[in-house]
Order: sequence, then structure tokens, then C-alpha cells
Amino acid sequence: WALHLKNVTVSLSGQYECSFATYPFGTKAAKIQLIVKAEEEQHYVKEVWLNQTLEIPCLEDTTSENLSNYPLKWLVGENGRKEELVTKEPFCPAVYRNRSTLDRQRVHLGLNNSLKIFPTKIVDDGRVFSCHVLYHPERVRKSSTTVRVFGK
Repeated sequence: WALHLKNVTVSLSGQYECSFATYPFGTKAAKIQLIVKAEEEQHYVKEVWLNQTLEIPCLEDTTSENLSNYPLKWLVGENGRKEELVTKEPFCPAVYRNRSTLDRQRVHLGLNNSLKIFPTKIVDDGRVFSCHVLYHPERVRKSSTTVRVFGK
């Protein structure tokens, strides 16, 4: 037996019990606690010096999960527009997208799918870089980082 829930919302959190009668042993039951978390986007701010290397972790609070097992993409946002920078499928090389906002030579996917930008330029100031990890067909974890570039 299985319980199938559709259009899951936070309000469905709680304890669920399945019970059934068996012969000759009587009633059997099992309980499970369901916790439904709202999807939220973690937001960070990174400060970097002009012409230095900027490295942005994909999901800063993820230490135990291996992100290489999930599809992910990096986007850059500026003036209300979002543009795809890099996509990565599990066990495949990264695909860098054609774009006008950043030079292809400046953007690379680093260890643990972090985004590396070198050298940072003044135009990077205020840009928002976001990482989207598809860890379930209908679930995406997101983190975004606003960049602050400082001159010396």
C-alpha cells in the first residue's frame, strides 16, 4: 500500500498512519512523520577586489551531498534579466552558453561546481549569480550571490 500526495504544500506536514487488519494476528500499523519544507532561495553577498579571482560556491550550506549527481545550472542576473552561463549534467562535461554579458574566457566551473570568474571587472559589481540544482524532477534548490567589486 502507498499513499500518493499531489500538489504537496507545507500544510500537509504532519504524522501519517497506515493501519490494516490481518488474520489471525490482528491490526498492524505504521506511522511516518512528513515534513514539507518550503522551497527557498539562499542569498549571499561576496566581496572581491578588482582583477582578482572570484569563486562562488553553488550551495554554501551543502556539505554532505555530492552535487555531481544532479543536473545544475549557473545564471547571471542584471537589470531584471537572467542569462544562463553554464549547465552541467551528471557525469558529463560542463556546457558554457554564448552570452554577451561575460567573456567566455573569464567563467569556469570549479571544484564542487563552484563558479570561478577571473579576472573580476567593475561591470561585475551588483551582478547576481545563481545556482540551480535539480535534485528531484519537481524540486530545485537555489542559491544566489550578489557580487560587490572593490578597487584598490
